[in-house]
Amino acid sequence: MSSENQGSVSSNFIKNIINEDLKNNKNDGRVHTRFPPEPNGYLHIGHAKSICLNFGLAKEYDGLCNLRFDDTNPSKEEVEYVESIQEDVRWLGFDWEDRLFYASDYFEKMYEYGVDLVKAGKAFVCDLSGEEIRETRGTLKEPGKESPYRNRSVEENLDLFQRMRSGEFPDGSRVLRAKIDMASPNINMRDPVLYRIAKVKHHRTGDKWCIYPMYDYAHPLSDAYEGITHSICTLEFEDHRPLYDWVLDALDFQPHPQQIEFARLNLTNTVMSKRKLRELVENEAVDGWNDPRMPTICGLRRKGYTPESIRDFCDRIGVAKSNSVVDIALLEHCIREDLKLKAPRMMGVLQPLKVVITNYPEDETEILKAENNPENPEMGHREMIFSREIYIEKEDFMEDPPKKFFRLAPGKEVRLKYAYIIRCDEVIKDSETGDVVELRCSYDPDTKSGSDSSGKKVKGTLHWVSKKESVPARVRLYDHLFLEKENEETGEIVVELNPHSMKELDCALVEFGFKTYDAGQQFQFMRHGYFSLDPIDGIDNDELVFNRIVSLRDTWAKIQKSQK
Repeated sequence: MSSENQGSVSSNFIKNIINEDLKNNKNDGRVHTRFPPEPNGYLHIGHAKSICLNFGLAKEYDGLCNLRFDDTNPSKEEVEYVESIQEDVRWLGFDWEDRLFYASDYFEKMYEYGVDLVKAGKAFVCDLSGEEIRETRGTLKEPGKESPYRNRSVEENLDLFQRMRSGEFPDGSRVLRAKIDMASPNINMRDPVLYRIAKVKHHRTGDKWCIYPMYDYAHPLSDAYEGITHSICTLEFEDHRPLYDWVLDALDFQPHPQQIEFARLNLTNTVMSKRKLRELVENEAVDGWNDPRMPTICGLRRKGYTPESIRDFCDRIGVAKSNSVVDIALLEHCIREDLKLKAPRMMGVLQPLKVVITNYPEDETEILKAENNPENPEMGHREMIFSREIYIEKEDFMEDPPKKFFRLAPGKEVRLKYAYIIRCDEVIKDSETGDVVELRCSYDPDTKSGSDSSGKKVKGTLHWVSKKESVPARVRLYDHLFLEKENEETGEIVVELNPHSMKELDCALVEFGFKTYDAGQQFQFMRHGYFSLDPIDGIDNDELVFNRIVSLRDTWAKIQKSQK
């Protein structure tokens, strides 16, 4: 098990840095973080880790956390994504108050700083194409080659940069590059691009700009403008830190924010790439960004996950400096732990088999008392209707059962939860297919739950619903969207789309009491797992639609138990 899973001492390394800064009164004792998403897609569970970390640190140190959109690439950005990101952050339980910012708020100032870099001889306009820049950048073993335009005069660079802004040149024809060191061992420092021409309408600034700053230029400047003290990024930006510092030092920002990198979340059976998730949506491999199979925050929300469970998950995995992979079973364990004391436990029969209790009065019904959650008595009780005709699960009956099958079989007895002990007396089959379509049973009136005077003992207890009071339901059973397989030749783990990631059952029956709840409510279906009423089409006319959040089997709890 990885150190990240175990929550080792290294998971506190960011707090150690902050504690040392506070001890030395760096930044005047302030702690100010930010969450800076690019609005080019919906957030996923990996972003939840960053949200919880940045907002959580600000809260713990009585500091501030900004929400800032890195909207520097308008060709891939949409207002829809901006709105969804705000909704996700709020849903997770965090508030940026009046600190909602956009990198586009600073476009004019960034341009002015670009002019300052040109005047200081630290930036130049380059006419090389993107491909030519890549070809002359060099490798890890060989230095790059200087651009033939690197030594243009300050006056010429200022003129060209202004003309880039005014829209005189076509896309891709020129860029503004930093003048650093083409022999640097860090490829990111080999005269990186700061601005590119892109005649694309921006969702906030419209057609005002046709040049846009690169992330490595816009990010440190945005942090500095906002007074950020600790700029917390994922590990892939570690090699970009020297450029982050160079931009701020070159423009004389002192003191300036400190970039700190941590390991991003890698989760088994999950793809953590907005680009790849976007492809799934565009190729209609899933039903939108909020498909319950998606690892997006809105997908998890629709599936039935709670913000408390996701925050708990992020707390448990901690913060590490080295990459590792977290078992998705831990995420599933967290939602079980959150729901076990607050989700009503009710009965739903997914594949119904009719049972007629032949010695129960035909027109009679009976009100039974059922616990809403045996582990939380404060949740009280509900009423269930018992009648002559009920339904049980098909899998709870076998005509020729193995020795340790403790459910219903010919001549065998079981208890109906909160009701009576019944015995199977007769099996009715379809004359053409031979399938079992009905069971004829008898009940013992002295075995009523709560007042059993029979002294009978049975090993099996079944859930059930009454024919008279049940409600039709559609139930979606989800498996992992991705499967992990080992490549036989290389031994590497390959992630593939799971063709059987959802199974929909359209003949389920549930207790009538489900109709009293709102869409989005979570429940435990006895013996089946945790489900939620789908928040979009959960109440469809007279039919209820449920998503299974997670099964009852807790593999993470078993792993932890075996380790102890």
